[in-house]
Amino acid sequence: MHAGKTVFTVLIPARLASSRLPNKPLADIAGLPMVVRVARRAQLSGAKQVVVAADHELILQACQEHGVQAVLTDVHHASGSDRLAQACELLNLEGDDVVVNVQGDEPLMDPALIDAVADLLAAHTSASMGTAAHPIVSREDYLNPNVVKVVLDAQGMAHYFSRAPIPWSRDQAHVAWWEHAQGSNAASVPGFAPLRHVGIYSYRAGFLRDFPRLPPAPTETVEALEQLRALWHGHRICVHVTPHAPGPGVDTPEDLQKVRALLGATATG
Repeated sequence: MHAGKTVFTVLIPARLASSRLPNKPLADIAGLPMVVRVARRAQLSGAKQVVVAADHELILQACQEHGVQAVLTDVHHASGSDRLAQACELLNLEGDDVVVNVQGDEPLMDPALIDAVADLLAAHTSASMGTAAHPIVSREDYLNPNVVKVVLDAQGMAHYFSRAPIPWSRDQAHVAWWEHAQGSNAASVPGFAPLRHVGIYSYRAGFLRDFPRLPPAPTETVEALEQLRALWHGHRICVHVTPHAPGPGVDTPEDLQKVRALLGATATG
């Protein structure tokens, strides 16, 4: 259970339409819809409440059938942040209330990681957001544009997020630098060892309501990374570095089969 003292709400955005996996939130995983699996994992954290922010009655119905709290949000929201902002209004959350955004396609999310990200904002009062990262352990991930990287500053705040392999050595070939970065000296320097960003966020509800109204940032548009909007406008993002990667998320039918295989033998529903 939760060892910290932060009181927080988990919000899980769930959108029925998905280009790569239609009706993704309702995909069956060992007898339960995926969004219900995500909520069940989040309920193992220290959250005072776990709420699905749905965009369709079918998601709402699936949650209700399995005892998961859910609210119905506008189907036309441009982003998950817009959906969560409306959910804050529907739940009457106060401006300083802490919200953790757990993605609706993360049925293997570690409850302890949810707690750690929730606690970040109490420890870093100057930060508007919290998130997580873990060390990259393969050169393939380091060079993969689908793997989002983050570099930290000396205070453990996000310096920049990118799909590019960062940090990048000017004077060393990337292979040699990658091998050097695996050494204990490199890994002990904040922001130096390559880190993979994990898409879980904590916010104060007031900031979350304001965030969608901030103009998109040029860096956000180029990288297709919404969190860069916060950095562009001067907000700070604190980062919890966990030693281990979370379980795989579900973006494609292949991902779904992988998670089904992992949960199928042990899930009891």
